[in-house]
Amino acid sequence: MKFLLYLLLALVVVPFQTTLLHYLSVFGVRPDLGLVAACLVGFLGGELDGLILGLILGCFQDMLAAGDLWINVVTKGGSGFLAGLAGRHMAHITPAVMTVGLAIISCLSSAVFLYSMNPAGLDEVWLGVRSTILVQAGLDAGIGAGLYLLFRERWSDDRMVTEGAL
Repeated sequence: MKFLLYLLLALVVVPFQTTLLHYLSVFGVRPDLGLVAACLVGFLGGELDGLILGLILGCFQDMLAAGDLWINVVTKGGSGFLAGLAGRHMAHITPAVMTVGLAIISCLSSAVFLYSMNPAGLDEVWLGVRSTILVQAGLDAGIGAGLYLLFRERWSDDRMVTEGAL
């Protein structure tokens, strides 16, 4: 049942990411909803759930994107798994912890994309960090914190992990 829920979530998130969010950007950078969804499921549902959803989302994004193959699968799956590990070792996840954790994971994911583009020198790396990675991390963390606050009011963290709602 969870797999079907994750598949449905991927079928909603990926087209929304590629169509509507194309027109909504901050300084030319769009938020990565696939990363946010994988991290939220990882934080709240565990590392295996985050990994599975991240792999599904990454696979769908790689099929629809004109970029390098498998880069989204690796980054989204790894992000969901890393968020699950972080969530497992926290006694209680607060919005501040979610925001900082998602910003760090987003920076790591964006750094993998930057590295895959083979920058010529440190000037290009610094430009990518300043103009894209930090803005991307802020957007992802803000959206993730907002969605966490929305879900936290509906379901408690303990119920989501023990009953497997996510």
